[in-house]
Amino acid sequence: MGFVRTVKEILRRALLARTSGLDLTKLDKIPKHLLYLLERDVLAPSSKLSELRDTQPVAKVASLLGLEIWVVSGDAEVREVLGAGKETYSNDIRPYLGGGRLGEVGVGGLGFTDPPEHTRLRKLLTPEFTIRRLNRLQPLIEEIVTGQLDEIAEAAAHGPVDLASTFAFPVPFRVICDLLGMEAERREHFSKLATARFDVTDGGVGAFDAATEALDFLEEEVRRQRLDPGPGLIGQIVRDHGDEITDVELAGLADGVFLGGLETSASMLALGSAVLLERGDLWQRLRTEPDSVEAIVEEMLRLVTPVQFAFPRFLKHDTVVAGRTVPKGAVLVCQLPAANRDPRATIGDTFDPEQATGSHLAFGHGFHRCVGAELGRMELRKAFPMMAQRFPDMTLATPLAELPFRTSSIVFGVDEVLVWPTGAPVAVAL
Repeated sequence: MGFVRTVKEILRRALLARTSGLDLTKLDKIPKHLLYLLERDVLAPSSKLSELRDTQPVAKVASLLGLEIWVVSGDAEVREVLGAGKETYSNDIRPYLGGGRLGEVGVGGLGFTDPPEHTRLRKLLTPEFTIRRLNRLQPLIEEIVTGQLDEIAEAAAHGPVDLASTFAFPVPFRVICDLLGMEAERREHFSKLATARFDVTDGGVGAFDAATEALDFLEEEVRRQRLDPGPGLIGQIVRDHGDEITDVELAGLADGVFLGGLETSASMLALGSAVLLERGDLWQRLRTEPDSVEAIVEEMLRLVTPVQFAFPRFLKHDTVVAGRTVPKGAVLVCQLPAANRDPRATIGDTFDPEQATGSHLAFGHGFHRCVGAELGRMELRKAFPMMAQRFPDMTLATPLAELPFRTSSIVFGVDEVLVWPTGAPVAVAL
């Protein structure tokens, strides 16, 4: 055991030397001049970011702790970067996470790993996300959605209801916990770690602390299921692959499922509901033509795009990206909401389901594209028509533009969406 620790320490020091000791977990705040990369004009990217996309779709925006930060914001340019292979970029963030637990095991599952490690692990995970396997979840999703709609109906007697807390978060959270095979009594603590993972108000400190705690929690869950495999994804991988995957690796995969499938779906359900309620014609269309949901969901994914950035790419050598030379060691971050509204490739800021396409970038692109994309789509396609049919007269209690948006989160979202489930109360003249 001492030898193993020694080897790990040597490797850790080598990785830190490669990055000149840069430790992102110590970053205590995001510089104010970079916040426009996260900010939105309601749902649209900030005007400053949109202007950057239209004039410099590949641009150096900062040098942070000695690391050059380049933002890629055009549709074609983002596809070029995300479609490139391991020869050009590395997704391995461990060298930049210091000497703690995250610097040793990583964070976020597949998104922060490179081939061949990424290839091996993705092969273990992909079978759990085939359409055939996911179709088995449809009755569960319908049951969960129905239960949350019942809660909305009960709460409606006491005034406006918050869709974010009663519907948008519980639906994907319960689905993910069932998918992982997590026992009910272990879920409450797990839920508290979710939103903190993406909030960068205090830089990397809070987000990485929450990530460390989540990894510890999930590794404990994996060890438990090694002894008693549950019915979900963790137990299935244990049964199918046994010692082919370590506890740390399986905890990382579960962490990636948690990251990719919870906060993103919760944001889409909350913000998507607000968009649909602002567009009453689409709400009624979902009620009377539930099959229209596929096009509506795709167009909403493009317009909302809750994931602000794809996983960062660290350059292995000087590289020309869309005509610009980016130096070795720099990091490229692809801004997905801006790319999804690029007027050179899309219909821009217009919301038109009649022109919807599934080729948007909301789930990323290339071999790091979100493995759980179809699960996210399935949840949205079930939830929106069921809610519109159950509450045809639902209205927003707060206009979309006045919602309390999260302004410093890697996953764009909203803290509260107040609605009148049976319609706004009518004022009675005295």
